[in-house]
Amino acid sequence: MPHTQTALIIDDERDIRELLVMTLGRMGLAVDTAADIASAERQLASKRYDLCFTDMRLPDGSGQQIIELIAQRHPELPVAMITAHGNVDAAVQALKAGAFDFVSKPVDLNVLRQLVQNALQLGEQQRAQAQHSANKLLGNSEAMARLRETLAKVARSQAQVYISGESGTGKELAARLIHEQGPRASGNFVPVNCGAIPSELMESEFFGHKKGSFTGAQADKEGLFQAADGGTLFLDEVAELPLHMQVKLLRVIQERTVRPVGAAKEVPIDVRILSATHKNLAQLVQDGRFRHDLYYRINVIELAMPPLRDRPEDIAVLADAILRRLAGQAGTAPARLAADAIEALRRYRFPGNVRELENILERAVAFSEGDAIHADDLHLPGANSGHAITAIPAEGETLQPVIATPAPGSQADPANVSLPSGEALPDFIENLEREAIMKALESCRYNKTKTAEKLGITFRALRYKLKKLGID
Repeated sequence: MPHTQTALIIDDERDIRELLVMTLGRMGLAVDTAADIASAERQLASKRYDLCFTDMRLPDGSGQQIIELIAQRHPELPVAMITAHGNVDAAVQALKAGAFDFVSKPVDLNVLRQLVQNALQLGEQQRAQAQHSANKLLGNSEAMARLRETLAKVARSQAQVYISGESGTGKELAARLIHEQGPRASGNFVPVNCGAIPSELMESEFFGHKKGSFTGAQADKEGLFQAADGGTLFLDEVAELPLHMQVKLLRVIQERTVRPVGAAKEVPIDVRILSATHKNLAQLVQDGRFRHDLYYRINVIELAMPPLRDRPEDIAVLADAILRRLAGQAGTAPARLAADAIEALRRYRFPGNVRELENILERAVAFSEGDAIHADDLHLPGANSGHAITAIPAEGETLQPVIATPAPGSQADPANVSLPSGEALPDFIENLEREAIMKALESCRYNKTKTAEKLGITFRALRYKLKKLGID
């Protein structure tokens, strides 16, 4: 027999209770009611509910108390606040306390029905998915435990979330998990790097355009907001938005509509916006480079990602997961970190955070001998090494080739090398490596084992270089 979904309505106004009972009853829900906090607490303790509505003002306290109680004792239960019309402060406080959403009096039944449908998607299947997704944020440190707890709480809400943190800390992963654990999981998750879109194309990319609206607009195009309708739009590097787009984004958030370029009317959209940047957004507001009104709109709830150097106890767990993933991609047994490698990683400061750890381990797997990775195989910046290792790349850059230090007077000696006009050094080195590997492959009739021996590198290192250089 299918489970009958249940709801609890907490309001001291009989008219509101009857309206909600009637509306939810027509949607197939079994509805219980309570007129005060004491009655609500008894019912919450004795019965499991799928949804809860609470009024802001109650005879023996406030709806905020109910929201906090549910967040603490029944974290899987979505709760919505019923607020007085125009009381934005109360709504924001409710969302920060863990409310799923809010509805204003007088209650708009269409808005109410949509809210209920969204909330009920937080069922058993979604909760199982949330548990699975939480495992992706690896680490047993106190910082990660707090992060997972906060993330699960904000996922239930419809509030805009601002994810702060250094490059490489996993801000997009956190955004994806908020989407997956929330009621919009069945909708699209649309990530966009705000710094990667040319300023003159931003309006078209975000809002879409109509055919013929400008030169090159040969057909109607759906914008990112329309693509995320019913789901989540993740604005990565939101600090890179120019001021004219900040104004337009603020209006979209307020009006919940977009106007495609060249369109005569606006299009309604239902999108939850998550944003992130590695920059100090509050400082940018003070400097006049980011609008304060937009900042307060997107930063209803802030989720701070901890840097890796603040949780060294998580490095072994993270490294094991990364090595297993690399082994799965290569079809080999996973390498393991020796004790000296783990200790070296724990002492390292990781300016590039988890992304830097991934790059270090990928490089170590390629160039280590045997199945164990030792400290010398890591080639950490500042450590002594017999190789010339390029620095760990910043966000958006690629890992440059790792090359042995050339012998003085050899053809590869920088003193004997002249760069072709306009060719950057990394590209020149990459082309030299590609040419040397191709010649070795041809001379060895594409036998990779013999090719690695001829080049004086391990088979694993050759496979790494073939992948990096795009040689099939």
